[in-house]
Amino acid sequence: MRPLILLALLIPAGFAAAAAQTPAEIARWERQAAAVTITRDHWGIAHVRGRTDADAVFGMIYAQAEDDFNRIEVNYLNAMGRLAEAEGESQIWRDLRMKLYISPDSLRAWYGRSPDWLRVLMTAWADGLNFFLYKNPRVAPRVLKRFEPWMALSFTEGSIGGDIEGINLNQLQALYGGAAPAPAPGPDQALDEAEPGGSNGIAIAPSNTASGRALLLINPHTSFYFRDEIQMTSDEGLNAYGAVTWGQFFIYQGFNATAGWMHTSSGVDNIDEYLETIAERGGRYFYRYGNEERPVTVSTITVPYRSAAGMLERQFTIYRTHHGPVVRRADGKWVAVRLMQEPVKALVQSYTRTRAKHYDEFRKTMELYTNSSNNTIFADAQGNIAYFHSNFIPRRDPRFDWSRPVDGSDPATDWQGLLSIDESPNLRNPASGWLYNANNWPWSAAGPSSPRRERFPSYVESGREESARGLHAIRVLENRKDFTVESLRSAAYDSYLPAFERMIPPLLRAWEATPDSDPLEARLAEPIRVLRDWDFRWSESSVPTSLAVFWGEEVTRRVAADARQAGVSADVYVATRAPRAVLLEALAAACDRLAADFGTWRTPWGQINRSQRLTGDIVHPFDDAGPSIPVGFTSARWGSLASFGARPYPRTKKWYGTSGNSFVAVVEFGDSVRAVAVTAGGVSGDPKSPHFNDQAPRYSVGDLREVYFYPSQLRGRIEREYHPGG
Repeated sequence: MRPLILLALLIPAGFAAAAAQTPAEIARWERQAAAVTITRDHWGIAHVRGRTDADAVFGMIYAQAEDDFNRIEVNYLNAMGRLAEAEGESQIWRDLRMKLYISPDSLRAWYGRSPDWLRVLMTAWADGLNFFLYKNPRVAPRVLKRFEPWMALSFTEGSIGGDIEGINLNQLQALYGGAAPAPAPGPDQALDEAEPGGSNGIAIAPSNTASGRALLLINPHTSFYFRDEIQMTSDEGLNAYGAVTWGQFFIYQGFNATAGWMHTSSGVDNIDEYLETIAERGGRYFYRYGNEERPVTVSTITVPYRSAAGMLERQFTIYRTHHGPVVRRADGKWVAVRLMQEPVKALVQSYTRTRAKHYDEFRKTMELYTNSSNNTIFADAQGNIAYFHSNFIPRRDPRFDWSRPVDGSDPATDWQGLLSIDESPNLRNPASGWLYNANNWPWSAAGPSSPRRERFPSYVESGREESARGLHAIRVLENRKDFTVESLRSAAYDSYLPAFERMIPPLLRAWEATPDSDPLEARLAEPIRVLRDWDFRWSESSVPTSLAVFWGEEVTRRVAADARQAGVSADVYVATRAPRAVLLEALAAACDRLAADFGTWRTPWGQINRSQRLTGDIVHPFDDAGPSIPVGFTSARWGSLASFGARPYPRTKKWYGTSGNSFVAVVEFGDSVRAVAVTAGGVSGDPKSPHFNDQAPRYSVGDLREVYFYPSQLRGRIEREYHPGG
């Protein structure tokens, strides 16, 4: 690594400072804006209509920028490895990680190889953002003062963290050295580390619904306010509604008039680490591959960053093999990482699936094989329901353990193409009449109709055991033939907590086995009685929910190391082998903590678990003195399908949620589509907007509102109608 270089005004190569807009550009933007209408309903949700798909893209990205330009910019700073230019030295290693796989030159090359129709959409995307900045000079971008069409290829799938997030930043720093401080949390780290990531998706076949129509639950669990809610329509046949990740021009989780899709995080193993055997001769590095030695590719990556002294840069010498960039050391060897790098195909797949009218068309989009980190739940108006496992799965030699780094010198460890859709654990119209995924394995996705684990290579799924949420989903779905929009919504908010149903009985037995002479026997008698009488269901007024959650956190923390050593989850360890003293002492500690923070261990859950939105900051501040709303549902780690990942913060006693249910929709398909939905907080990031937190009361109790999908539904519910820039 070269020493720091101080630059008076650093302009990174390939990113020219924003030039004044030309009259020709402005005229082009104005013409396109005139072809677009944005209709804001009384929730502030933008319904965007254009003559062409490009017009709709132009308008929907303009509307997103109105709602929260800051989140758009941060997403692209992160995606392009430019976050340190805004946030300083702490983000250098995050930026370096991104730059290992992308560069402006490579993205421009990909853009040049894109199909004509996609380049038109990417141009409309950039034009919409640039037009917004032109029309809103008070909006001050921190870095990105001008957007170029090729930038859209840096962020082509809408997950909260892409595949690259699996590369450990501390290990990357240890390899490439330097005195940079430890990486600070970035936008993809807003989730509490103890909180299960991912989402819930459920599809119900017509045979199991009262109306004879297919139903779909869309329930992503992400950081709050991570996506906007929007509709985009064109005269060319586009008509998609749902949640869009800030800055992207496709609906990520949503539906059109005849089909809907929901993504959940996959447990697929589709990223591989290769142990490279390195030799140095004459100042050059070589790596062994079969019977030959190949030269290590060496390149320089420059990472600019902001500082009090102005813009600085740090340069790194980076090493690569044909497997990918070297990212860490292990067992005295370098480790190279291979992952999917198909930005054009990924963007094509992400966009074209929003236009798919039925199963056959949707499956055709899956044949691009770039939906790498997601499983997909699907339903359509023809009555089809389907589960698609992550469809980027490299074909590998089954002799190797792909959950660990493999020997890069052995040619047999190279990928041998990809598994086809038919070779993956997918489902279409299972006999059960329902299917689901809750970030768990696919082996229970449709009850007895599920894929059989033994028929697939082990690397298609890395999950070791069924999750509490998976058990819960099966419980609410099996043996029902009368689902409606409302009853599916109720199932999504079912209050049962299966983790505690298996964790608390050992606690009760431990107390019963405690001698009368033990002080814990008398001290815990009343809390034990409360837990014994509990039905394992959450609610705002529930004292046992508070007691169970505080105990659950304490006891799983105490057994975490032993559980890891035993190769099971902490919950399973508590339920099957935790010592009696650990169970009881954790309950005593939980009671003490509740009493210290809230005055008594008999505190109802809703007084602890709160929703609060005070500012538009991405890293949100919390304040017990500020207004907040009680939330009854808990963290997904206890098996709650409705997820609210909350914890206390510095200078707070109450717990505030930052992740979990972010967008919830139930959709019914038939001759027409009907949907209900709710978004965490509201669609605007501006605290002065009436739509900053207007959906929070509904969100906190799962009261989904009607979606206005058709123009007739908007009549009488329109707040504003205008052209972009109007």
